[in-house]
Amino acid sequence: MFRGLHHVVLLQRGERLTGRSLDGASSNPDSPLSVDLTIDRNVVTGTWREQTAEDGYYAGAHYHGALQLLVEPTGRRMVGKWIGFGKDFDVNTGPWELVFQEASTSQDAMTRYSRTPG
Repeated sequence: MFRGLHHVVLLQRGERLTGRSLDGASSNPDSPLSVDLTIDRNVVTGTWREQTAEDGYYAGAHYHGALQLLVEPTGRRMVGKWIGFGKDFDVNTGPWELVFQEASTSQDAMTRYSRTPG
């Protein structure tokens, strides 16, 4: 099983959350991730999409699927599960976690997080 880490900027408008990984901010280089989510109290549901690196294990394939998370009472962490199709014509699932880092979306903050998470 592969584990992917990304620094993602999440923006909220009403009950909608959209997220995009920052350039250079993935443990799988050149594999940008995006999420489109809806918030209903402490439940977050939506979709994810990843364009894998051309020279990586998945050879530039596009993957996508569903995502459901529970928001912890502090609002600083969301945990749940993802589901999506795999490379070998199968359906995979696994854990998903979003952890709050900071509220700023300034250029300085973007620069600080435009690196491989670790």
